Amino acid sequence: MSELLESYASGHWFRAADEGAPLLDAATGAEVARISSRGLDLAAMVDHARTVGGPAVRALTFHERAGLLKKLARHLSADSAGKEELYALSSRTGATRRDSMIDIDGGFGTLFSYASKGTRELPNDTIVMDGPPEPLGRGGTFVGQHVYTSRPGVAVQINAFNFPVWGMLEKLAPAFLAGLPSIVKPAGQTAYLTEAVVRRIIDSGILPEGALQLLCGSAGPLLDHLGVQDSVAFTGSAYTAGILRTHPSVVHGGLALGVEADSLNCSILGPDVRVDDPEFDLFVKGVVTEMTVKAGQKCTAIRRTIVPAPIADRVIEAITARLAKVTVGDPADETVRMGALASLGQRDEVRKAVEALRASADIVFGDPDHVEVVGADAERGAFLSPVLLRARPGAVEPHDVEPFGPVSTVFTYDSVDEAVALAARGRGSLAGSLITHDPAVARTVTLGLAPWHGRILVLDRDDAAESTGHGSPLPVLVHGGPGRAGGGEELGGIRGVLHHMQRTALQGSPDMITAITGRWTIGSRRTVTDVHPFRKSLAELRIGDTIESAERTVSPADIEHFARFTGDTFYAHTDPDAAAANPLFGGIVAHGYLVVSLAAGLFVEPNPGPVLANFGVDDLRFQTPVKAGDTIRVTLTVKQITPRTSADYGEVRWDAVVFNQEGTAVATYDVLTLVAK
Repeated sequence: MSELLESYASGHWFRAADEGAPLLDAATGAEVARISSRGLDLAAMVDHARTVGGPAVRALTFHERAGLLKKLARHLSADSAGKEELYALSSRTGATRRDSMIDIDGGFGTLFSYASKGTRELPNDTIVMDGPPEPLGRGGTFVGQHVYTSRPGVAVQINAFNFPVWGMLEKLAPAFLAGLPSIVKPAGQTAYLTEAVVRRIIDSGILPEGALQLLCGSAGPLLDHLGVQDSVAFTGSAYTAGILRTHPSVVHGGLALGVEADSLNCSILGPDVRVDDPEFDLFVKGVVTEMTVKAGQKCTAIRRTIVPAPIADRVIEAITARLAKVTVGDPADETVRMGALASLGQRDEVRKAVEALRASADIVFGDPDHVEVVGADAERGAFLSPVLLRARPGAVEPHDVEPFGPVSTVFTYDSVDEAVALAARGRGSLAGSLITHDPAVARTVTLGLAPWHGRILVLDRDDAAESTGHGSPLPVLVHGGPGRAGGGEELGGIRGVLHHMQRTALQGSPDMITAITGRWTIGSRRTVTDVHPFRKSLAELRIGDTIESAERTVSPADIEHFARFTGDTFYAHTDPDAAAANPLFGGIVAHGYLVVSLAAGLFVEPNPGPVLANFGVDDLRFQTPVKAGDTIRVTLTVKQITPRTSADYGEVRWDAVVFNQEGTAVATYDVLTLVAK
């Protein structure tokens, strides 16, 4: 008898007392492992996450959390021998080496992506500002500010069988960045691969204790122990999602539930495409790829292939010709293009779905009951031929039944509106694609599809070389979909992090908002001393440190010189009569960039010191024209200080306001500098 999978709970590995249920090799039918959670203290797991993992993660800043994700990604990626062991285990799930790369390397890549995003786009703090302050009173003493903060809860992740590595890590990374500990519950069929990765993570000691726990086996009453600050991210069937949605903790206890469920994704071939166009081949390749990668066991795979009626026969001929070249068999065999489904039970489910589809569609390629396999037993392994069907007029079942395997149904349309209507009959999908080289078609179809889809790929000859394909979720783009697809949303870069956090509207005085957020707010106190802030290191600078510059009068010679020197001879700066006729200016005005340049001369301290570089200007706005003879001055205030954990310097954001002689703001912007620690 094979080894029993263990759960990692409350700081130690737990093995159930019973023998557990067998997990079989998808290709050979041999037993790989056994699984059971009998006797596991689920309440203790939740308590450990809340009292040990959560506080440890929330004590870290976003940059520190991102640094740990990067360290973990490097650790997992650098272990070549360990990765080969994972690949070998992955083949036992029915995955070819290419399939395994998408799952394993794709998961590690998601960690890298979130590590980078966290460092570049989040502050080195534990709070995130959402938008600028909102003035709430005329005097400027009462303002509002939206912020995101971490919840003192637990992120439970219930994952599907098809991506046992990526499916875990794509949920873990944003939750960890958001300050949440995770309890991962993998699907039983492929849990042995998830367990192997979690062992490597735990053994590394990189993540704080309690940040990650693993539940192998039944989740039992886990949701009973969750409450209003907790969340469940579920990927799986609509049936199971329906059960979760009616759980008392969700209905009455305030437990947040995110669902990614069944999805009848479509790909549409544009009416402009001819059989000899590059887009025709791109479409055919895309459909075949989505039917065969992971043996079609992808929540984003193309289930409905929508093509113009006049060329439908040619499309079917081209797809079947490619499918005929697909070798099915032992996923460890390098000559095999498509491996097995995850289990014999899964194959039975796909066969039932195909039979249901045949009520209104005809098989044009493949036999769900017979397939030639390479290097394996066709019946002991969960092998299935790719199956392509053609829908009959008025077909219903292909819009309702999802065959979670290498199956797609071809529909025909006579107009763009009909194509959009066919796509919408899926009642909400994770991903859709449109292959067209006509911009007008692209706009019309995309706007028609968008309300029904979480992601849309518009593919043509121009972007094909760099395209990641129809079915590949990317960490920087949202993954989820409306309606039938579950209504949930994951990934999307920092959106996926903020999704786990609580947004709160703060109200108070500017000084109080500054104290709470750690970012200077307009109206807050400024600190002016004899020491120029540019002479202070990062450690010495304080929020509110301010430069109040001397004055400078802008002369006609300044404006004329700037126009000649830069070549910016726009009439408002050079032609008195034309400028006088301009209703906004009424005469010659200084260039906006001249004003900003002169302002820099007023606030810069020129000697070598802690300020290393100016690396940008944000939110520049010219508020009031500056005319010849006007006098300007600058107020520059330390707005935000962000130390970089990986360098001997940090970022300082300065609030800059340029005033004229009347005290009216003529330009506002943020100056970004790098300052030595």
